Amino acid sequence: MRIDFALLFACLILVLPAESSFSHHSFTAEYDSAKLTQFTGTVTKVEWTNPHARFYLDVKDARGTVSSWNFELGSPILLRRLGWSRDSLKIGEQVSVEGYLAKDGAKMANARRVTLADGRNVFAGSSADGNPAK
Repeated sequence: MRIDFALLFACLILVLPAESSFSHHSFTAEYDSAKLTQFTGTVTKVEWTNPHARFYLDVKDARGTVSSWNFELGSPILLRRLGWSRDSLKIGEQVSVEGYLAKDGAKMANARRVTLADGRNVFAGSSADGNPAK
């Protein structure tokens, strides 16, 4: 039985982009642009991955209860254009984040601006605000 490699290759070209497009989402589907909130906490994890970098903060509320929050950033390439590097966020550092809350009530937000431990304010590449790096 002979496999037509040209046909197989063509099918892969059509299927692979569709698979990656399903994994992405629109801002409005997941986050609420009317709920811009401020957070301060300790960085516990950083994921420098596509399509969005992410980091996690342990945030203490007014009663002293600590909860872990997941913050979505722009893509790594956009963050580099905005002045970020893989070392901009370090585990154990205190940072402040301005971000849009998730619509489903999860402890997740789309970061808009981050104040790093050294005091620098950096844009986080939020898709709610367009693309300032262009």
